[in-house]
Amino acid sequence: MIAKKLLALAAALAAGVLCFAQTEQSQVIENGGTGPWKSVVIGDKSLPTHTIYRPANLKAYVAENGKIPVLLYANGACVNNNLEMSRLLSEVASWGYIAIAIGPYMDMPDEAFYNQWKGVVRGWYPETKTVAIMGNGERLTPYTEAELAAQAAEREAAEKAAAAAAKKNKNKKPVVTVEPFRTYGRQLLEALDWLTDQNINEESEYYHLIDLDHVAAMGQSCGGAQVLSVAHDPRIKTCMIFNSGMGEMSMNGASKKSLAHLHTPMLYINGGKADVAFNNANGDWGRIADNIPVVKISTLDGHHGTYYEAHAGAYAVVARMWMNWQLKGKISDSALFMNDEYEKSFYPQWTFERKNW
Repeated sequence: MIAKKLLALAAALAAGVLCFAQTEQSQVIENGGTGPWKSVVIGDKSLPTHTIYRPANLKAYVAENGKIPVLLYANGACVNNNLEMSRLLSEVASWGYIAIAIGPYMDMPDEAFYNQWKGVVRGWYPETKTVAIMGNGERLTPYTEAELAAQAAEREAAEKAAAAAAKKNKNKKPVVTVEPFRTYGRQLLEALDWLTDQNINEESEYYHLIDLDHVAAMGQSCGGAQVLSVAHDPRIKTCMIFNSGMGEMSMNGASKKSLAHLHTPMLYINGGKADVAFNNANGDWGRIADNIPVVKISTLDGHHGTYYEAHAGAYAVVARMWMNWQLKGKISDSALFMNDEYEKSFYPQWTFERKNW
């Protein structure tokens, strides 16, 4: 009897691990991107903790190009949604990649996305920009002094109201609040494990379509720390650290000690001195070992890059050209990172640095 129960349990566990992909929800963002393989965003029933970005006609892509490379993505602030980078991931997918991002699927129409970005863009406005143009064509300028004063007054009023309420209710039992769920770097590898299982499951729509030998990991801000916490995994072939770096910090399982475990070519891109991660990125640059090839790009776009622009702007171009070079072997795309004249012709205000190549 015990043996039968153990066999049943093993079968149940195996079924859970090898559960085939089941598209439950989907949407198209910005007409599926500018690439030749229009992308779709998917919520899969067998992977409810993540969101999938991929070409809509995945089998057609593979028939023409071979198995599709993988991008693993970790979110800014280590939050449990990938809305901030959804336009960039959709754009990258349209150039022939399957991206799996931490955070459950969420509907985000274009206008709702751009509306949520307004305050972020204006509040984190880099001094190097006079105007920011959103993906929907709207032009944004920094908050005026009057607007900043009004915001300060609103915060002050809220703080006074909270203090008064606390004084009034000082004898009442305090309300225990639960901190919102925060993500962890291991979720990047869990996504890769899921893809690995799908690739060998005959019932899965991803059966024998995934190029598990060509995997990139990318993280924004706190998500960059999550990438560094798992970058030692031999299945990861390159890492992209966006507006992030460890410096002297320890965060989400990573610290400057994590840099000693790197084994792949690394791309760092930051928003220049207006980026709160600028010094941390520079600190990592000085600590990465001499046997690790690295490119560091400093832009003038601040901590949130160009994610609010149409198809995520220049940062999306950088991401897909880096992967084209590192994962698909397209040497022509290496020019953006290795050729001074090419770099200056397209992004004359950016600073490019490279070492160990």
